[in-house]
Amino acid sequence: MRRANGHRLFRGEKVAVLDGVQKTQARHPRIELFLKITVVAVIVTATVLAIAQDQETVELRSAIAAEDPAAPEYLAALVAADLVAGDTYDVLVNGDQVFPAMLHAIDDAKERISFETYIYDTGQVADQFTDALEKAARRGVTVNIILDALGTGSMDKKHFERLQKAGAHIVNFNPTAWYSLEELNYRTHRKILVVDGSIAFTGGVGIADHWQGNAQDPEHWRDTHVLIKGPIARILEAAFYENFVGGGFTVTPVLTEPKPAHDADDRSMVVRSSPSDGASDLKRLYLLAMAMARHSIEISSPYFVTDESTKWALDDARKRGVTIRILVESDTTDHKSVKYASRDAYDDMLEGGIQIYEYQPTMMHTKTMVVDGVLNIFGSANFDNRSLELNDEVNVAVFSRRLAARFLQDFDHDLRVSQKLSLETWRDRPLMARVHEHFWSYFGEVF
Repeated sequence: MRRANGHRLFRGEKVAVLDGVQKTQARHPRIELFLKITVVAVIVTATVLAIAQDQETVELRSAIAAEDPAAPEYLAALVAADLVAGDTYDVLVNGDQVFPAMLHAIDDAKERISFETYIYDTGQVADQFTDALEKAARRGVTVNIILDALGTGSMDKKHFERLQKAGAHIVNFNPTAWYSLEELNYRTHRKILVVDGSIAFTGGVGIADHWQGNAQDPEHWRDTHVLIKGPIARILEAAFYENFVGGGFTVTPVLTEPKPAHDADDRSMVVRSSPSDGASDLKRLYLLAMAMARHSIEISSPYFVTDESTKWALDDARKRGVTIRILVESDTTDHKSVKYASRDAYDDMLEGGIQIYEYQPTMMHTKTMVVDGVLNIFGSANFDNRSLELNDEVNVAVFSRRLAARFLQDFDHDLRVSQKLSLETWRDRPLMARVHEHFWSYFGEVF
């Protein structure tokens, strides 16, 4: 240090002469570093968001309506899916119905179990599934499991070790490290359980305690899973093997040809998605389904975030006179930032006549779509960019009025405990809510 005008000058200060008066100014190196880091972070974030935005809007119309007898073959050909018939579908509502059915199937397994999930948490449900899968493996059942490395990060390591020790083959999907951070964004969000090649489950439910119960309070979620018997089980198991290969061990896929049910009324297909630069088969499925609508579209989905393509499809359906009802989660959500991004589009949708309902009792995690009371779509995918372009997902599309009637029964029941939004009251929401929505909408393509 040295002295200037009788004042001690410390390292990190500089002298300025203004109008003959000598003054000291602190540089604050930490603040300068923070500002530099902030600027770099903003530039990087803006670049990533710009790259993530859809480079073009996919605008699809359908030459055939959903009710047309030729619709199943038309849709299957356009999304590169195998069309089958003879399946039965049992809609399971909430953990009280879902978990007992899945565990019963595992307990009855004779030959093999193929199980893929995104969430495998610590708790009572995880204990029950680990016990059941471990017992199955020890009695000689082939147990193959895919666990997403990120989604199952809270899984008890002892459960993992127990399953491996019992003889289960486990794939840890897409583990991340400092040298492969780009892989962090690509997850398997699929929920698949196939037992003995003939019984299958898929939907929105993961292995965690908040799926227990019957959506009776904010701690227990509302969700839907579907039990399927028939040929679709074989195709879902094939989708499972897509992620099971490359797990570090030799894989010999085994598929069974289940007998079709005689009283089934369905024409069905399985549609998968994996990371893509544009419209995956699954995204085309959603866009084409909306394009095939002539009367009504009912959508249940959490994390409902539209992009230019899905906005265009919804708006085009509305212009054709299609009634559109959308059921989403409310402020009771596990991802508030995604909720803000979702709400940024509400104004335009409400102004266009689309009906939006927010489920009030708890987190709404159901993922279904019904078109014209005949075309049903359900599975693991949310109505957002992450599911339709980034994650590995699997959905089932079924032409069946019987299944549609059941889904619509549940949909209408959920609407009774939901808040219907109106354009007038929506535009009276607080200013800060609008700010949050606008800010988070820029992240909609990466949520």
